[in-house]
Amino acid sequence: MVKHIIGWDYADGFTTLENQKNAESMKLELEKLKELINGIISIKVSYQPVDTSNADIILDSTFESEEALKAYTIHPEHVKVATQFVRPFVKNRRCFDFFVE
Repeated sequence: MVKHIIGWDYADGFTTLENQKNAESMKLELEKLKELINGIISIKVSYQPVDTSNADIILDSTFESEEALKAYTIHPEHVKVATQFVRPFVKNRRCFDFFVE
């Protein structure tokens, strides 16, 4: 299995309320991908960090294999969600992928 963890900060130019609504949409749309793309074991988005955090939003996902993760990254449903519901509203993407047993 492969863990795929992404952290983002909110993009500039949005109010606190807009950030909240954008994060809710990101969560809804990203988490729906589990039902649409084979190879996803779990996918969860969190956007209520504690003060010790250095990211505003995190995606914590697990894939069956490295191949499944690679297929996810180019899958049309993922590309659509990333283009419409993620990238316009975030900045400073950080990624960490690793194998788990």
